[in-house]
Amino acid sequence: MWLRTLLLVLLAAVSGTVSAERIKDITTIQGVRNNQLVGYGLVVGLTGTGEQARYTEQSFATLLSNFGINLPPGTRPKIKNVAAVAIHADLPPFTKPGQTIDITVSSIGSAESLRGGTLLQAFLKGVDGKIYAVAQGNLVVGGFGFSGADGSQVISNTPTVGRIPNGAIVEREVPNMFGQGDYLTFNLNSPDFTTAKRLSDAINELVGPSTARAIDATSVRVTAPRDLSQRVAYLSVLENIDVKPADESAKVIVNSRTGTIVIGKDVTLLPAAITHGGMTVTIAESQDVSQPGPFSDGETVVTQESLIDVALDDSRMFVFNPGATLDDLVRAINAVGAAPADVMAILEALKQAGALRGQLIII
Repeated sequence: MWLRTLLLVLLAAVSGTVSAERIKDITTIQGVRNNQLVGYGLVVGLTGTGEQARYTEQSFATLLSNFGINLPPGTRPKIKNVAAVAIHADLPPFTKPGQTIDITVSSIGSAESLRGGTLLQAFLKGVDGKIYAVAQGNLVVGGFGFSGADGSQVISNTPTVGRIPNGAIVEREVPNMFGQGDYLTFNLNSPDFTTAKRLSDAINELVGPSTARAIDATSVRVTAPRDLSQRVAYLSVLENIDVKPADESAKVIVNSRTGTIVIGKDVTLLPAAITHGGMTVTIAESQDVSQPGPFSDGETVVTQESLIDVALDDSRMFVFNPGATLDDLVRAINAVGAAPADVMAILEALKQAGALRGQLIII
């Protein structure tokens, strides 16, 4: 059955040993990170799929005034080929002025599509309100949409969002803490006390005692040279050191919508006895034709008949001994032919009874 196959595949997937990983793959360096940029602009050149809104008209009038063109008061230009958009991007660390970054452009009004549009010069600001990049260029839109006169529509993906590869030029560098102080701090992507200790031990073994010190479950502080060129070379050595991450904590994750169940290899059970049984109710509707007798004045009528069948499965009981493993649990569940809903009920009952050693997460 499909449940047995699923659980056996999960058993094989989680039973493998954790292999060593490089420090650069499991950590980030404190103070070295991306910075979010956001801006506002106008996309022009649309084929009638833009919008006619007050803020779009105001933005369009401001754009014209920057070029010395002033519209008469009260004039409402027909600008269905223009759309107001929000622009956002991530500015990677150490990006220098003159380099380019990718940007994403999204309609903020009632524009139907940005396909074929061009973003005019727009400023991208950081959280401090300063301008860090200037964006402009032709949009690449993966979606499309068509509508008919009767109101019917055909839409694929999202035509109101587009990207411009290398669409923004960086104008200002974001300062960082990489070259400051006498230490570098590695932050684990998945906080764990055991992994933090193993990371510090691996660095101390290569560089020397007391070079690295685990501060908490996330951070490991490492002594580093102040000279920037030496610090870069030093970090290139550290980030390639292999560290074996600690095993994940025992977890059982249940997706109540899809019936997917993932059981970690360290999940164990305390002594427990479980009964499993179910009742199946089948209701079938059928139609029958009632014919009148020969030479009678009766009429042919259609009658409705209902058939109700109730089947009660035999209840079964199985016992878990102390320290039962994931394999024991899988075999027992398969033995009773449990459906996903039954498995979730069994796991919840075990957790409530305190017989499940592990964290039960239902999403």
